[in-house]
Amino acid sequence: MDNSLPPADELVLVDRELAQLEARRTQLLARRAWLVQVLYRPARAATPRWPVTPAAPAADSTPRSAQNVLLTLGGTLLTIAAVAFTLVSWGSMGIGGRAAVLCAVTGAALSAPVVLLRRGLVSTGESVAVLGLVLTVLDAYALHRVALSDTDGLGYAAVASAVLAGAWAAYGSALPRLRVPLPAGVVAAQLPLPLGVLAAGGGATAFAWAALVTAAADGAVVLWTRPLPVRITAGAGAALLGGWALLTGGWLSFSSPWSGAPLLLAGAAVCLYAAWRKPGWAVAVSVVAGLAVVAALGGLLRSAVPGDWAVPGYVLCGLVLASVWRAGVGARLPRGVRTGLTGAGAATVALGLLWALPPVAGGALGPLARTTEVWSGEHTGPGLVAYPATAALVLAVVAAALASVPRLWARCGALALVWALLTALPVAPGLPYAATLALQLLTTAAALWIAVRPAPLTRGLPRPGTTPAASPDARTTAARTTGPTNRPATAATGPSGVSATGPAEPPTSGPSAPGPADRPASGPVGTPVADPSAPSAPGPADRPASGPATSPASGPAGQSAGGSVPPPPSAPPRAPGAGFGAPGTGWMSPRPRPQASAAEPGTVLGWVAYAGGLVSAAGAVALALDVRGATFLALGAVLGLLTGVAVLGTGARRAVSACGAVLAAAGLVFAGAAAAGLEAHWTGLALLLVPAATAAVGATARPVALPVEITGAAVGLSALGLAASRPAFLALVLALGGVIAAATAVRPERRLFASWAAAGLFLLAAWVRLGAWGVTTPEAYTLPVTVPALVVGFLRRRRDPEASSWTAYGPGLAVTLLPSLGAAWTDPEWVRPLVLGVAALVVTLLGARFRLQALLLLGGTVLALDGLHELAPYVVQVVGALPRWLPPALAGLLLLAVGATYEQRLRDARRLRERLARMR
Repeated sequence: MDNSLPPADELVLVDRELAQLEARRTQLLARRAWLVQVLYRPARAATPRWPVTPAAPAADSTPRSAQNVLLTLGGTLLTIAAVAFTLVSWGSMGIGGRAAVLCAVTGAALSAPVVLLRRGLVSTGESVAVLGLVLTVLDAYALHRVALSDTDGLGYAAVASAVLAGAWAAYGSALPRLRVPLPAGVVAAQLPLPLGVLAAGGGATAFAWAALVTAAADGAVVLWTRPLPVRITAGAGAALLGGWALLTGGWLSFSSPWSGAPLLLAGAAVCLYAAWRKPGWAVAVSVVAGLAVVAALGGLLRSAVPGDWAVPGYVLCGLVLASVWRAGVGARLPRGVRTGLTGAGAATVALGLLWALPPVAGGALGPLARTTEVWSGEHTGPGLVAYPATAALVLAVVAAALASVPRLWARCGALALVWALLTALPVAPGLPYAATLALQLLTTAAALWIAVRPAPLTRGLPRPGTTPAASPDARTTAARTTGPTNRPATAATGPSGVSATGPAEPPTSGPSAPGPADRPASGPVGTPVADPSAPSAPGPADRPASGPATSPASGPAGQSAGGSVPPPPSAPPRAPGAGFGAPGTGWMSPRPRPQASAAEPGTVLGWVAYAGGLVSAAGAVALALDVRGATFLALGAVLGLLTGVAVLGTGARRAVSACGAVLAAAGLVFAGAAAAGLEAHWTGLALLLVPAATAAVGATARPVALPVEITGAAVGLSALGLAASRPAFLALVLALGGVIAAATAVRPERRLFASWAAAGLFLLAAWVRLGAWGVTTPEAYTLPVTVPALVVGFLRRRRDPEASSWTAYGPGLAVTLLPSLGAAWTDPEWVRPLVLGVAALVVTLLGARFRLQALLLLGGTVLALDGLHELAPYVVQVVGALPRWLPPALAGLLLLAVGATYEQRLRDARRLRERLARMR
């Protein structure tokens, strides 16, 4: 059946298709032209239409910088000339001439900038104005020299600086385009009060007050003026003079507290006002204010109490200042001010704690620095007898203050300070020996108990993962930052929907298929609203879907007039106050950022207490070495405490306590041996009780088995060192150690390592015993190694026939054959070489029979070298009896024979190599 159209109908159909293709081509060309215009319009705009001329070489300096250099040099030269004229050439003119010259020159210099500024010559006017300001200083100097020479120099300088400051400020205000006069006036204003005080004969206190008042005026200038150069100059002056005043007040707080305290408090008030008005400087300025308050009040307290109570007074002031963070009055202060005051108080408390630390170090480390013999009954006196006893009071007060803060760091600090207090108590009061030892043991027991049961110290602390209650300032900040509405911004468009940023997109004919931009972003309706304050990493859910379609307010490439990407046009508008992720917005909730898991408060407190307990235990044991009975008491107590922690504790503390208990047990054994008067080798033999006990404990205490056994092995090594002076006892200790290792090897998890350790210890014991008996035959040392090694290799080959003979038999054979070969070469008798040759021959034959490479090569090599050693004397005799021409002739014949049969010998060598390679 033929379905082809008639030619006329087919022609119509072809023309229709061609017309549609042409229309589509026209549409695509228009789109392409628009895209080219959008993409390359900035490049065409930046490209000049005229021919590009080669650029001139860059100048070394710009015209503006060159102008400034010239103006600066010119002003400097004129200033030097004016100074020279005033100081040197002044006397050659009369009074009228001098006054006329200075007035004329100064007036011209100050009037010229007005004309220059009108003509736009700002830099030139600036230079001339600077010259005019310098001339006013010279005018003041000239006036004092000519008309007011009888007046006091400092007083005149104070008045002149005040007049110049006012005049320069007025001149700068009249000509605001000049940048130098106003800062120059601020600089001149720093001098009147300090110079006036010096002129009036005031001391350091009066000068400090003058500097503080001037600094306060500078602060007012900084707060209430706008020009940046003026504020920078005033800020520098305030910092310099205010710092000098506060330093003077700090010095006076030690020498004359009632004179320095008002100065410091006034300076603190000025700093606090500045911190209140300038939040950016609040923390740093508040720290200075807090330190000034502490210095003032602490100085007053120091003058009213004995010398030992001075530091506690400062610490008390620091604690009161640090409590501003939690006090009701402090809640109304700005956050920066409270942070700075708290930091100042904390710094003061930290310095007080540093002052109180030497007794702690003496109590913890003093027993370790021994100056007497062990068990001598003499006690090393405390190294800090004259240290104030109020150091313990400082530790106690700060510990109580930290304990009242419901934070983990504060609770850890309080726990550490309580331990430091108990450690320092015996030092300052000078407690007797028994009381000191008892206190250290009690401190150890308390610390280790807290390490096991830290739950009572965690009461009131926030659990990990919970949010603590918001502070008042946080609630205030949240209330201020939450706005009533959150309206989206829209881009301005021109008429006919043309964007303000670029040409309008050409319309496309026909309905377009819905693209990604015509569909709202995916996400279930009713998704929970995410916290707007919680930061989230930008992801796909935080970006609107992009597509070819753009909103009416969009510019090229879908950008809005403001340069940001607008939301999809089909997304419903957000409700006022709704953030991204709210139901019905079409935006998915941001995924919460994972947070690092915080440590449990009990774990942290347990480790702090455990560290203190270990230090106290070491100090107690070291202190107990003065008396024999105290040594056994301290070691027994430490052993019991550490054993309790190993039984009741968890984690790493359990393993460390078990190891410490093993060391304490070793100490008890050593002390018992010393008390019994045993010699060192007997003491080493007694110490083997510790590794034997650890091997028994390791079989039952599985969580701490490995560290306990390793510690026991370390004690066993010390036993070997003690027994090394007696070889017989050393062999006995090695053999007993091998027995302990063999008993440990019964356990499946220790079989591999313990079995090898037992074999090694038994071998070493045999060698030491042979050495003690004076045996020098090497076979007596090597055969005990070779026989077990060959048996193990044989069993290995039976289990794994593919195992290499070098692995199975090589080490065992080499241990005996190589030392015996060395001994045979130096043995003048014939028995050893004969026996070695027979043994090597048997090994070689066995290797050839069973195709074992290690046996064949080792046996053949030893046999050849042994035979060469035996035949060497006879070869020498034969060679000496032969004629001298015969050896070269024989060598030549040998070379000819090898050369004639070279190919055959080469094939033989290859076959030999292949056969050896096929052997195991």
